[in-house]
Amino acid sequence: MAETEAIGLRPLSLAQRLTLLIAVAAMLIFVVFGWVIGTAMEQHFEAGDIAELEVIGDAVEDGLAGVRSAADFQRLEKRFKDILVSHHRAGLHISDARGEPVYASDGPDLAALARRLGRAPDGSVHRWSDADHNYRALVRRAAIPTTLGTSPLTLTIALQTDYHIRFLTHFRKTLWLMIVASIGIMTFMGWIAVRQGHAPLRRIVSRIRRISASELNVRLEPDTVPAELRDLAVSFNEMLQRVDASFHRLTGFNADIAHELRTPIANLMTQTQVAMSRARTVEQYRETLYSNMEEYERMAQMVNDMLFLAQTESSPQQRDDAPLELGQELKALFDYYEGWAEERGVRLQLEGSGTVRGDRAMLQRALGNLLSNAIRHTPSGETVRVRLRRTSEVEIEVAVENPGDTIGAEHLPKLFDRFYRVDRSRQREGSGAGLGLAIVKSIVEAHGGSISVQSAAGLTRFQLRLPAGPGDRTD
Repeated sequence: MAETEAIGLRPLSLAQRLTLLIAVAAMLIFVVFGWVIGTAMEQHFEAGDIAELEVIGDAVEDGLAGVRSAADFQRLEKRFKDILVSHHRAGLHISDARGEPVYASDGPDLAALARRLGRAPDGSVHRWSDADHNYRALVRRAAIPTTLGTSPLTLTIALQTDYHIRFLTHFRKTLWLMIVASIGIMTFMGWIAVRQGHAPLRRIVSRIRRISASELNVRLEPDTVPAELRDLAVSFNEMLQRVDASFHRLTGFNADIAHELRTPIANLMTQTQVAMSRARTVEQYRETLYSNMEEYERMAQMVNDMLFLAQTESSPQQRDDAPLELGQELKALFDYYEGWAEERGVRLQLEGSGTVRGDRAMLQRALGNLLSNAIRHTPSGETVRVRLRRTSEVEIEVAVENPGDTIGAEHLPKLFDRFYRVDRSRQREGSGAGLGLAIVKSIVEAHGGSISVQSAAGLTRFQLRLPAGPGDRTD
């Protein structure tokens, strides 16, 4: 079976669509107006003709009202001529009840018309044409008591309408030519108006084309564009600001990751070069390999952490949701870190309980990073406290606080940035490369929560706010 390939038509531009819409609207409006004007003009002439026919008919009936004999009727012929002379190309035909002609004026032969309209209603108006001319005719009935009898006479009065028809034909032709010209002019003017109306949009496009990786500071000016484009300009500026921030974060991240990888790679190269500079014992080679393994592990951990961050930020919805009792999860973490804490002389204390809904592995990693960070910076003999409490019907707060050096206020907003360090003493905080707190923030935000930090008077407190699970909600 032969397959046909559909050819996609390019959609019309906005200017073409608006111009076409203006052309269609102008055509409809002018056509309706032209039809109304033409009809009104025709009705005007028709009303004038009928009024003129009525005047002739009244005058003829007035003359017939005084007829008492055939001689009187004969004397009326001159009066009928005088009546018709005052009207342009009028004709009169009078017939009796049998259809026999009683009077016929000079001019158009109305006998055939009178026979055809012999039974037409009194006062009816008709159109009629002979071989050369067009007429509008009026039929009247007139009863006169004469020696000719009392049967009504039929008056057939006609006016030639050739002049009116020629005028209307010329008028309609001129009118439709003007309508066509007006539609063309309106379409052209509409196209110019649309082009002018789209000028602000073209200026916006021109400014957008200037944007590149080296010029992300370009911004649109909402106050200088029409009201219809103001929201577009504001939204575009907001989007560009987010892109600019993301680009700078990416640039900083590239520099940071290069710096972080440079140190272990340099250590590996140096140790390997020293090991190969002369012959060494098996134990010395083994020590070199152990040292290299530590650097490899550090780089592997860094790569794993970065992959985890990328996955969490790009697909925050891809996680396993289940009710979790945070008190039990923290007790399990306490058991895991208990040996290290005892070695450093640090005590662990848990207060409160609470249930959240989330991914167990991710939340364990976040809480574990905070707990290990707190143990690392707590002086010997002090206590790391973790407090759980419900702050509202839909929120659980987890506070991890530890005594130690106060963190400067200028550092607090940047603690959750990747690779950020307050000083060299915190160089291996969390994940060992400044990624631990960044991972915590990413996990918390992926669960619809938030994290903040406070440090004052020798006490540092990290506060996590997570959506409460089913067991901690109240209806």
